[in-house]
Amino acid sequence: MPKGRIRIKLKSYDYRLIDDTCQKLVDTAVRTGASVLGPIPLPTKTEVFVVTKASFGDKDAREQFGLKTHKRLIDILNPTNQTIDSLMHLELAAGVEVEVKM
Repeated sequence: MPKGRIRIKLKSYDYRLIDDTCQKLVDTAVRTGASVLGPIPLPTKTEVFVVTKASFGDKDAREQFGLKTHKRLIDILNPTNQTIDSLMHLELAAGVEVEVKM
């Protein structure tokens, strides 16, 4: 039986996808007998892109586009072999980046 913890970091542009994925991970871990801390919301990174509307002329005519990256953190404490196996075979949504550290 492995000791320690599994730390899972999730990133996504859509907060609904990341919340659904977090719920799947937490349900799987609790069902297999591990204790879970999280999901902990990390600060959202916002990127703003400014584009001029015209190729020349009025520089005050601009458009702004934004891109938000939502992040979550989940710690699974005292995972069992069944927990690790079920997390490996879990189907997750496309569009969610998952980073796992043991």
